[in-house]
Amino acid sequence: MQGRSDLQRELLDVESLAGHLLPAGGVFGFLAAHRHDLFPDELFADLFAAGRGRPSVPVEVVASVIVLQTLHGLSDREAAEALTFDLRWKAACGLAVTDPGFHPTTLTYWRRRLARSERPNRIFDAVKTVVAETGVLTGKTRRALDSTVLDDAVATQDTVTQLIAAVRRVAREVPGAAAVIAEHARAHDYRDPGKPRIAWDDAAARAELVDALVGDAHRVLGHLPEQELDPKAGEAVALLALVAGQDVEPAQDCDGREGRWQIARKVAPDRVISTVDPDTRHAHKTRARRQDGYKAHIVIEPDTGIITDTALTPAAGAHNSDAAVGITLLTSSDTSSDTSSDTSSDTSSDTGFEVLADSAYGTGDALAALATAGHRPVIKPWPLRSAVQGGFTLDDFVVDEQAGSVSCPGGVTRPVTPTRNVIFGAACRGCPLRGRCTTSKSGRSLTLHPHDGLQRAHRVRAQDPDFQAVYRRHRPMVERSIAWLVAGGNRRLRFRGTRPNNLWLHHRVAGLNLRRLLTLGLHRHEGTWAIA
Repeated sequence: MQGRSDLQRELLDVESLAGHLLPAGGVFGFLAAHRHDLFPDELFADLFAAGRGRPSVPVEVVASVIVLQTLHGLSDREAAEALTFDLRWKAACGLAVTDPGFHPTTLTYWRRRLARSERPNRIFDAVKTVVAETGVLTGKTRRALDSTVLDDAVATQDTVTQLIAAVRRVAREVPGAAAVIAEHARAHDYRDPGKPRIAWDDAAARAELVDALVGDAHRVLGHLPEQELDPKAGEAVALLALVAGQDVEPAQDCDGREGRWQIARKVAPDRVISTVDPDTRHAHKTRARRQDGYKAHIVIEPDTGIITDTALTPAAGAHNSDAAVGITLLTSSDTSSDTSSDTSSDTSSDTGFEVLADSAYGTGDALAALATAGHRPVIKPWPLRSAVQGGFTLDDFVVDEQAGSVSCPGGVTRPVTPTRNVIFGAACRGCPLRGRCTTSKSGRSLTLHPHDGLQRAHRVRAQDPDFQAVYRRHRPMVERSIAWLVAGGNRRLRFRGTRPNNLWLHHRVAGLNLRRLLTLGLHRHEGTWAIA
């Protein structure tokens, strides 16, 4: 049953006794005065069956604690202790000096309820409604896209550790699997979570262990009883199959026979790096810098620093690229029906936005999506590479889409194939420009992107001084917003899995937006939200 706050204050109510000591324009003072306006009871009514069970902690109290917790980067235990002993937290949540607060597991319970609900991001949406009602984004025609990698909460596992952990998970989750493992898996005692005791500096011993563990995994998968599996058991079996195949390949003996397994001399696309958190991934910010975890994507209004939408995805994967996720967020962030129907709410339906982003968002598909939506890209162009250092780039070739042909710097024209390839081949023999064009013995060839014309036009537009001035002027706020997002130890996540971490990200952004609105002068005026 949903709990409700008593509107009549207690004798030792902290806000009554010491509310005047809270800093003006701060989050604590704002929540003390307006938490019920921001988080009304009806916002969470669907989470509780009416009239059943013991009343929960009041909505406005838990929602306020969640905002403060994510804003200050606290664990559940630290947040519960702050609510018990910190007078600022008590004032913000409407508690008395003697109120003991609640147990840390209450926050876990609420997050699970929110995550399973149809509107898991309702706290973020509540702040988003405030943004729309203030009109602070009215007339703001720019949006910036960016992302940052957040470190996962688990340790990256090597192939041996993943194989053992995956077999152990099958033993726990799948009925009858423990007996199958005991009978058919002999490379390791899978009751022991640690690694086998071998000479780890001996390459032959390591290779033998990998082959034996992969063989165990295949035998276990092949001998599992035929049965209907529940979701947890099905996930365990699927994970074992994935781990047993992603890092290994068949090895050949000296006489050419196959039958052994070895570590593959490549990295599998979208590779799982931990059986504890199968959603986490490797991410490469540069060739030399690698992080493991998730990627937080944000859409920012660069003048105010308000984050209009956000999403968290695994750090790698074909569908999780910066451009793909960013464009999707941009499309949805300012058309959500959860904001406000008031005419002051921001809209881009007529003129579109001027979209700022770095070169990760400068793909042909992203430029085409922006053009279709009526947006104007102010995006660093995708960098061109020449086949020869200091030589010709793609822009030195003249493309005639109507004629379906391409002319090289030497004046040779070749047709574009149906697969968008252009092959100059023998025409490169004896060409005086060949040393600046290609090192291939078979001559120069090109592959044109389906949106090649759009990309070329964008690269030309990016040379305009006005284009560059707009980018330089508004980029600093984007970097500042990313810095606010990860400040206070918040680059490292606290949960496992995309869904709970995505929920945390929305709560974190809600707190940051609320703090930013207060800096801009947020207040309550005649029953509505306004900016001074």
